[in-house]
Amino acid sequence: MFFRSKRKLKKEFDDKLVSLIKETKEDLQQAKLIEELLDDYDLELIAQRKAAESIHFYLFKEARIRKVLIK
Repeated sequence: MFFRSKRKLKKEFDDKLVSLIKETKEDLQQAKLIEELLDDYDLELIAQRKAAESIHFYLFKEARIRKVLIK
């Protein structure tokens, strides 16, 4: 009885993790694109890209630890 709810919760949070990974991947790609299109050197945009990159790779690492399959 208790194991069913644990599996259900794990699946629910794994799904949330996968959706977050997909969102952060889009944010990271958008930040990279903006940085490429910009002519001058802007530290704020570089910081935003680095932050998006850090968040994405942290979530990806967490998915690997949890052994979540990303489709």
